[in-house]
Amino acid sequence: MADRLSRAGFIAAEEEAAELILRAGGDAGLLESLLGRRLTGEPLAWITGKVTFCDIEIEIDPGVYVPRWQSEPLARGAARRLGVDGVAIDLCTGSGALAKVIMASRPAAGVFASDLDPRAVACARRNGVDAYLGDLFDPIPQALAGSVDLIVAVVPYVPTADLPLLQRDTFSFESPLSYDGGPDGTDILRRVLRESPRFLRPGGALLLEIGGKQAEELRADLDHSGYREATLLYDEEGDLRGIETTLI
Repeated sequence: MADRLSRAGFIAAEEEAAELILRAGGDAGLLESLLGRRLTGEPLAWITGKVTFCDIEIEIDPGVYVPRWQSEPLARGAARRLGVDGVAIDLCTGSGALAKVIMASRPAAGVFASDLDPRAVACARRNGVDAYLGDLFDPIPQALAGSVDLIVAVVPYVPTADLPLLQRDTFSFESPLSYDGGPDGTDILRRVLRESPRFLRPGGALLLEIGGKQAEELRADLDHSGYREATLLYDEEGDLRGIETTLI
């Protein structure tokens, strides 16, 4: 099986084969079916029903955005920044992965989340997240306004023109809505910057996943929305993955 995956171009063929074998539970027919699905490029997490993120197992339903390892520094940074009994909001939560990492690190905290996709909200709730259906802050309880300690978000931030550069199988299964951030990738990022101050308390933190040169492109928006200068977050390979800033 690993050989078939490897010949098809899957880099972690042995690891993926092991996961498929475990999922099949000794059923040879089911295993062949699962392998066939993977060979089409269907996300492994949709097939196995789970993914490991920040060393935590996250349940994943078919059709729900699969959290990437590139988002782990943001999740860990958010968990570190939040006080033990603080209040946090996770926007565009997807499966609820970031929210669940925060909850695992800060079990006494209040963590709320939102997403536009009903499938994502249902999946996040199965992962134990208090998730609401709607656009960014629209469904978040208004009673939280002005009292939130931390907001974290992995919103769509890929420039529209760069969508064809993503992995070739991506849009065979996932929706462009999970990626498309507008002409320069900052449309939704700018909305979050504008709308976050309504919920954050003074001194509250905002952590956003970004890429490329977006930190510079967002500098004026940070200033106009009342944030201090942002700290840049990098992954282990030295690539820019996010920004962390504080509301004045």
